Amino acid sequence: MPVSLKARLCLMMFLNYVIWSSWYVTITTYLTHTLHFTEPEAGTVFGTAALASMISPFFIGLVADRFFATERVLAAVHLIGAVLLFGVTQVTSFGAVFGMMALYCLCFFPTIGLTNALTLRQITDAAGEFPIIRMFATIGWIVMGQIISLLKAEASATQFQLAAGASLVMSAYSLTLPHTPPAGKGQKVTVRELLGLDALVMLKKRPYLVFVIASVLACIPLTFYFSFTNLYLVEAGVADAASKMTLGQASEVGVMLLMPFIFRRITVRGVFLLGLLCWSVRYGLLAAGNAGSGIWMFYLAILLHGFCFDFFFMTGQLYTDQEAPAHLRGTAQGFLTFITYGVGMFIGSLLSGYALKFFTNQVDGHDVHNWNAFWLSCAGGSFAILLLVAMFFRTNAKIETKKV
Repeated sequence: MPVSLKARLCLMMFLNYVIWSSWYVTITTYLTHTLHFTEPEAGTVFGTAALASMISPFFIGLVADRFFATERVLAAVHLIGAVLLFGVTQVTSFGAVFGMMALYCLCFFPTIGLTNALTLRQITDAAGEFPIIRMFATIGWIVMGQIISLLKAEASATQFQLAAGASLVMSAYSLTLPHTPPAGKGQKVTVRELLGLDALVMLKKRPYLVFVIASVLACIPLTFYFSFTNLYLVEAGVADAASKMTLGQASEVGVMLLMPFIFRRITVRGVFLLGLLCWSVRYGLLAAGNAGSGIWMFYLAILLHGFCFDFFFMTGQLYTDQEAPAHLRGTAQGFLTFITYGVGMFIGSLLSGYALKFFTNQVDGHDVHNWNAFWLSCAGGSFAILLLVAMFFRTNAKIETKKV
């Protein structure tokens, strides 16, 4: 691949994840501390990301697969997204914030699958090149996390203003990306395709079906982490919590550099199991740590994020691309977004708020969260998913070098 093309794709990933990281980790802190939403209300607003991921990726993936070039679809949804993000800064009621965020997420979350699909259409060695390009998404996440912390914007609307500005930049930049025409242009569109049901043919393969089930379940404790870790660290007395949480993305960078080496030596099943084991350990460390002598547990839990996320989700993206027919790769990435960031995280978003409320007691008229029990429930859930994959995900497949 030409270096110039790789650089353009790296910048695309960087900008796309700068937008996401502007608000995703800190939104519940803003909702609870500034707008004074209840835990279930905050969890429900956070769940708009998952709700959108269930609705829009199939349609956007179909548009990119059949009608319009992927880069043009990206430009359009990011431009609309910038307007909606600014709208979030102008409202304060639960209904208004929920509505604005729901509309915004309908625009943003398809871009995860679209940027993956565009990249995979342009490269020739998926196992060797995709992790490096995807690494710049993580760098973007880190950079914006540091900016949010530096500006002390964790509990302010500034985070959405920054995201809106980045969305405008991404909209313009998308028009400069390599032309990626729809692979299935001219083919007849059926109701089955319109509903995204073509991607369901992949579920006929038992290993992929088990992967899908495990992915839905794994997103539940993952949402607990994204929803409330920042709030937890703030309440525990950890200074500059948003900045420290970017260490998780820093570890992602290191892990991504190792992924081509890992893919050559470990099967998909082995990578998934190692990732889920790290998840269980991470939640156990969060339960046991504190801001004093036990702060090393917080640091280690955060640093494990790279192994947790890359070993399951990035590997899952490549596994999906490898299993999907060539003409359905965009739709397949949309399907993966649907079942992970959609179904799994929607369930997790709803459960996380109610779970935290369940583990909350009233002391002298103030809410006191039992964080230890909250995180231990996540650890137990993650270990149960590990057992599910160990018993039923039977394949010797590896992420292979691919020529497209």
